Amino acid sequence: MTSDQFRHWRKSLGLKQKDAADRLGLKKRMIQYYEKGDRDGRPVEIPKSVRLACFAISSGIGDFDGSGVFPVTELETTAPQTDTLPCEQEL
Repeated sequence: MTSDQFRHWRKSLGLKQKDAADRLGLKKRMIQYYEKGDRDGRPVEIPKSVRLACFAISSGIGDFDGSGVFPVTELETTAPQTDTLPCEQEL
């Protein structure tokens, strides 16, 4: 997920930076770094956990309590295998 894709994700949900931070369990400053793409001149990569949380929030999942968890072997046979998230599509 690029910084532009992250910004697009936030804006597509009508979230302010503070709202996105609250939903993702982050500080507003991290949202700003992710959207800028760097921190003090160094590139900032959006962690996989944040990318997955963006996908969950976009899918209407506000929280996960662990119920309905499947064994990994079952997930491997039923879940489509992909390296990209829908929110990582080209803008």
